[in-house]
Amino acid sequence: MQQRLVLFDLDGTLVDRQAAYSDAVTGLCRDHGLGTPAEQWLLARLADRANPSDFAELRTVYSLTESAEELWQEYVDRIVAAVTCRPAVLEGLAELRAAAWTIGIVTNGSSDIQRAKLAATGITGMVHGIAVSGDLEIRKPNRGLFELAAARCGLSLTGGGWMIGDNPAADICGGHQVGLRTTWLRGRPWPDALPAPHHTVDDVTDAITILLNERH
Repeated sequence: MQQRLVLFDLDGTLVDRQAAYSDAVTGLCRDHGLGTPAEQWLLARLADRANPSDFAELRTVYSLTESAEELWQEYVDRIVAAVTCRPAVLEGLAELRAAAWTIGIVTNGSSDIQRAKLAATGITGMVHGIAVSGDLEIRKPNRGLFELAAARCGLSLTGGGWMIGDNPAADICGGHQVGLRTTWLRGRPWPDALPAPHHTVDDVTDAITILLNERH
């Protein structure tokens, strides 16, 4: 019998990072008197990930008086204020817990910003373990991050389980490589060379429903 372990991606899966990061960048640039070119530059730099080093460069390029650490913390605070997790998603996580599923988060990103988002949205209290790429300085699809997520849930990947995410390479291919079944949230183009996911859905709540209907 396969253990009831499910690992979720965070950005683009449980929360809408795109809207939150756009709002955060716009507000930060406005409040520091930075024009459209600076905003477009920062949006491009942070499109896939955000790191403190980006704000050190922002400070240098645009001659800001605040320290890189202050700018990074301001960005983190703005993201935390902007990011949300829909009530239906939180309710779905609660249903999984009630059905004896063990829930983990495996996400790429800096530890401070990812954990702040998890706490602000209420997701932290709904899951059993969290692994962020900044914890080990490795990123999905590296096997080690999946192993860390399972271990922090008190389980092992050898017992199987599920990976749910929106990134074909990091989430779905990464999940396949560590022996997990996968559900892909449709959105990005699917690379032909990658193995197909076990399920494809349009919303993470649909992925949760599939798990709740699983026969064990």
